[in-house]
Amino acid sequence: MEEIQLFLDEAKEMMQKAVDHTAAELVKIRAGKAMPNMLDGIMVPYYGSPTPLQQVASVTTPDARTLAIKPWERNLISEIERAIINSDLGLAPQNNGEMVILTIPPLTEERRKTLVKQAKQECENGKISVRTVRKDINDSLKKLQKDGAPEDEVKRAEDVVQKYTDQYSAKIDDLLSKKEAEIMTV
Repeated sequence: MEEIQLFLDEAKEMMQKAVDHTAAELVKIRAGKAMPNMLDGIMVPYYGSPTPLQQVASVTTPDARTLAIKPWERNLISEIERAIINSDLGLAPQNNGEMVILTIPPLTEERRKTLVKQAKQECENGKISVRTVRKDINDSLKKLQKDGAPEDEVKRAEDVVQKYTDQYSAKIDDLLSKKEAEIMTV
């Protein structure tokens, strides 16, 4: 039935979104290397309105442990420093008059374990999202069955939804194992 196929397509799309969101959250967990996307959530006051850092400055990585932030307007240096200090990054910015420099300290073993726990939690949240999609789609399929859809088609569709759930949960597990290896590599 066409309606069943629509539900299956929706399930696939929503589960992929959950995997994509989990991947985006994992990128924010720093693994001891300097990466420009670490600063993605930082907003800088620019002419009175909060603006993403990437829109007022260029962020580069001169080496594996350093981020260089060069604002397009020199008067933004102090604002960028303040935004970084007020963020939850725990980094101390230095300024040489032309740019803000962030030195990323090496991670301690304890901090690595904490980051792995955080990554596991993000992945578990992703899996919960996938299972929630499965539940919602299965509920919709059961409703369709009550409205007269053939029982065997609904059962087949539920089996497909379960396959999708397993498939996307495995993708999240894969993301976790890669992130865990990245974090634990000294």
